[in-house]
Amino acid sequence: MTETSMKDAGKRRPDLLIWGAAVFLVLAAVFAAAPALQAGPTTLAGLLLLGGVAGVAILGLVAIRASTSVQDQDLENGEALIEALSEPAALTAADGRVLAANSAWTEAVGDSPRLPRGAAGAGLFAALVKARKGERAAGVLLVDGREHRAEASRLRGGRLLVRLPATIEAPVLPLVAAPAPTLAEAAPAPRTLDAFSGASPFGAALLEGLDPFNSRILEANPALAAMAGPVPTGTPFGALIDPPSRAEAETRLAEGKAGPFEVRLARDPTRIAHLYLYRAEGRLVAYLIDVSEQKQMELQLAQAQKMQAIGQLAGGVAHDFNNLLTAIQLRLDELLHRHPVGDPSYEGLNEIRQTGVRAADLVRKLLAFSRKQTVQREVLELGELISEFEVLLRRLLREDVKLVTDYGRDLPQVRADKSQLETAVMNLAVNARDAVRAAKGGGVVRIRTARLSEDEARGLGFPGAVGDQAFIEVSDDGPGIPPEVMGKIFDPFFTTKPVGEGTGLGLATVYGIVKQSDGWIHVHSRPGEGAAFRIFLPVYEATPAQQAAAAAAAANAEPAKPRPPRDLSGAGRILFVEDEDAVRGVAARLLRARGYEVLEASDGEEALLIAEAHAGTIDLLISDVIMPGIDGPTLLKKARGYLGNAPVMFISGYAEAEFSDLLEGETGVTFLPKPIDIKTLAERVKQQMAAA
Repeated sequence: MTETSMKDAGKRRPDLLIWGAAVFLVLAAVFAAAPALQAGPTTLAGLLLLGGVAGVAILGLVAIRASTSVQDQDLENGEALIEALSEPAALTAADGRVLAANSAWTEAVGDSPRLPRGAAGAGLFAALVKARKGERAAGVLLVDGREHRAEASRLRGGRLLVRLPATIEAPVLPLVAAPAPTLAEAAPAPRTLDAFSGASPFGAALLEGLDPFNSRILEANPALAAMAGPVPTGTPFGALIDPPSRAEAETRLAEGKAGPFEVRLARDPTRIAHLYLYRAEGRLVAYLIDVSEQKQMELQLAQAQKMQAIGQLAGGVAHDFNNLLTAIQLRLDELLHRHPVGDPSYEGLNEIRQTGVRAADLVRKLLAFSRKQTVQREVLELGELISEFEVLLRRLLREDVKLVTDYGRDLPQVRADKSQLETAVMNLAVNARDAVRAAKGGGVVRIRTARLSEDEARGLGFPGAVGDQAFIEVSDDGPGIPPEVMGKIFDPFFTTKPVGEGTGLGLATVYGIVKQSDGWIHVHSRPGEGAAFRIFLPVYEATPAQQAAAAAAAANAEPAKPRPPRDLSGAGRILFVEDEDAVRGVAARLLRARGYEVLEASDGEEALLIAEAHAGTIDLLISDVIMPGIDGPTLLKKARGYLGNAPVMFISGYAEAEFSDLLEGETGVTFLPKPIDIKTLAERVKQQMAAA
């Protein structure tokens, strides 16, 4: 019994029904004795009547006392019972009065003398009504915002025992997905797959044993057979999994990982599935969900993001490097003019110049990868392009590698830079040649061209194809590309060739050229079966107006005539704007040596002031495109009022397409890509002066 119950034992309120009966019994005895007293207590009849009334009264009081003692004993027994319980419990009267309670009840509900009423106890009093009828009933008791499950039962004497065997928390929980079944879960051993697993669109198999990869299959649903091939009963489940991924999954399982486990199917290692395991008593249910398309999309997204980031870095490096190369080449032109052929220094200077040309070619590859190389697009016949280039390719592939070409029907036209597209095909062919020669001393390289429909293009690896596509495929019968290398092949400077045999820019250049041509490139390769690089380009369909203009231009074209020796000297005022001091200083000095007056400006703000001071007298504006502060196109728009109709020449290491939209509405604007040499610069300057 609790301390509180002991203190309240002497203060326990009497049972009103019992004490009311005792009072009425005494009154009945008094009223019955009244006639005897009036007749005279000395008579025999009076004495007998008084004795009988007294005896009845005494017997009634003894009975009432006995009843009270039984109730007290029952109450004490009930208190002992609830105190022995570890769960919250209370002894109550039928009207909800709490007669006794253990300490657990006091902590959970409080020390109120009555059960909670109103909304808090509404669910409990319905259970009390059933308990008074002798039934076991359960309800809900609400205390401090928490719901408690309460069970009520009837004891001897009409009292009720109320227990709180469990507490139900009712917080608002976030909606989360059900956890995947893991080996930690247990359930009765299934004899067969349930109807849901049998008809599900993902693979399911019932296994005999608890080792998933060594257990035998008791039953498999049709979806598993569609994924992994025929699955006869008794087949080890591990036979459906590709051995390398099976070993990795076994290692993770041994480490206690819960899954899912990413595995490749033995039937087709390119297909990836997630393996979930559900353990029953002595058996396993294995679920295989094909996630090949999802993984492919994730890889493509990650590859695109990586290539974009590397492209931005490569473009920035190439731009700065172009400025340095321009300064070097212009200075070499100046030195070679002072030290012509026959001078002891000429040979050394010429070697430096050749090294600069190789560096410029490296920069062009970086710009091609970053899709910022200067392009000169033209309409090309796909079949003619490859057939004309085939002669050069045969020389590159040597005798031990056979070149096979396959030209499809109805080949389309494409609009691209011819030299860039030839470079892309050449790089792919050379890579295929190196692969077959390194693997088996020779082999076959195939080049296939075709016009593909939208569905055909998607089936061959271009998921975003819209309309017909021009298709170029370069394949080989070499060893193929290992899966662990596949995600890196387009990275700049990544190569699997020995040191000194490759720059690692071949495939990076191809990737940039294809992307700059608004195309798509896909690689299909299986170890031991060779590799196929597939290029998809949008088909060019000329409008009637464009066709008429092309025909007129061809009819009016004059045969080329041999040009006389060029005179690169001239006269005129040039405003030269370049933020790189080395480039601006050398170029201005060389132009002055050829007769031009050159005004130099290191940025757009300074160029605006010079243009305003010499308004109407500037014959040509030469400006870099990317500069701190005001860039080249913005400078032209602000200075056009001072320049009048003077021609403008932009020089930049970026592609013309990068800023051509900023020059909308401008006329007399030309573009010269970096790095530049003085001969090209002087020739273009004289052409612009003559045209003006």
